[in-house]
Amino acid sequence: MPTVRRDGPYSFIFFSTNGVEPPHIHVVRDRGICKFWLNPVALAKSRGFAKHELNEIRRRVIQHQHELLEAWNAYFGT
Repeated sequence: MPTVRRDGPYSFIFFSTNGVEPPHIHVVRDRGICKFWLNPVALAKSRGFAKHELNEIRRRVIQHQHELLEAWNAYFGT
């Protein structure tokens, strides 16, 4: 489970088996986890986050979209 980035209380991670899906990132904090597609940025699913926090996470995913896509491509070789 590679951690791509830490941003405040959030860890942006991949699961090593995720390479068969389109590029996405999982964001975790405490017991919350969500998944965002990276191109275009869109929430795929969430558990444990309030709507206002998902909006903040989405903003951070957009802010670092290029870096996250580069990390995806480097890790999964796409």
